[in-house]
Amino acid sequence: MQTAASNPIDLSAVRRPKGRRGARKESASPLFAITAWVVGLIVFFPVFYMVLTGFKTESGAVALPPKLFFMPTLEQYRVIFRADFRPFFVNSLIASGVSTLLVLLMGVPAAYALALRPIAKTKDVLFFFISTKFLPPAGVIVPLFIIYKDIGLLSSMRGLIILYTAMNLPIAIWMLRSFFEEIPRDIIDAARVDGAGLFREITQILMPMIGPGLVATAFISIIFAWNEFFFAISLAAARTGTVPIFLVRFVTSEGLFWAKLSATSTMAVMPIVILGWVAQRQLVRGLSLGAVK
Repeated sequence: MQTAASNPIDLSAVRRPKGRRGARKESASPLFAITAWVVGLIVFFPVFYMVLTGFKTESGAVALPPKLFFMPTLEQYRVIFRADFRPFFVNSLIASGVSTLLVLLMGVPAAYALALRPIAKTKDVLFFFISTKFLPPAGVIVPLFIIYKDIGLLSSMRGLIILYTAMNLPIAIWMLRSFFEEIPRDIIDAARVDGAGLFREITQILMPMIGPGLVATAFISIIFAWNEFFFAISLAAARTGTVPIFLVRFVTSEGLFWAKLSATSTMAVMPIVILGWVAQRQLVRGLSLGAVK
């Protein structure tokens, strides 16, 4: 009688293909890493050059060919702060932060209702929300200007906050709805069987599960509000102007002040970069939530 010990299984045929696949993967890995670094450096180079130009003099900023090695100076940043950059920066913080908070407060209940308690016209409601983004800003600025003037919101911080909230709310609802749809219904049913009410179900059960999605939605809302220029320059006054409006000061009939523009742009993007770096893990998880099932 033959046993397994007397007829051992030859595993060489099984291991050999696996070894070839592993070797192929290891040989391809450095190529992918080098390609990723090259693409990353190409994408990052304009930002690097902008930061570099902010430490040059105006003559050095327009010199041809450009010089990568020079004596850095902080003169452009001194000019920026002497030109009252701080109020514009604070206005951007207030408008972006408050509008994002309002977007989340209204977007979470709306997305919950559309995702987990849909009605017959849910698709029509979703299309209406996203259709508001189809309107060109130039086509609605005149009615908005008249309405804001009649109700006393023209050149006010409240007007910008309301506008930024309305501008970002449709996108936030669509994003949050997709996050809510990824939650297993068994968890929701179990919470309801245990007696969880609507408020507790949303705040203590669902929102912690879509935490990365909330961070991603808030980050995108902040970016859109922070970078918005057309409505701000049309509806805001000097005392309620935001950072993009401050940049216009250095675009004059005499020419472009590239060094001051670069220094101001560096100051403008710094809060967004820091925020993205701090919340990078939540952002990656939130933006990829639902991508792989």
